[in-house]
Amino acid sequence: MRKEGEWGKAIRGELYERWPKDENGEPEEPVRLATLINLNMVDELTVNMLEACGIPCLCMYPGDGSFGKLIMGMSGQGTDIYVPRSLAADAAALCNYQGDYETED
Repeated sequence: MRKEGEWGKAIRGELYERWPKDENGEPEEPVRLATLINLNMVDELTVNMLEACGIPCLCMYPGDGSFGKLIMGMSGQGTDIYVPRSLAADAAALCNYQGDYETED
């Protein structure tokens, strides 16, 4: 079973290439920025804004959300948005979120 926020085979590709890497060449740890609803497209708008600012985003759909996204075009349980740990504070500031990520301070 894949851990929350962990890279998997299905999500490798262009995002994987853009994601910051650590000193060993491994992808930096993703941290959850927010869980957003889909009804007013706030999740899509947030991801597009962050991507435009150079912050790569990983979207995961909790529960059976991936199935809902496939069938209805939206996840009924929202979208978890993950960003690289090193860019989490910048992403939160851009979005005006408090975030539930941990800082290293």
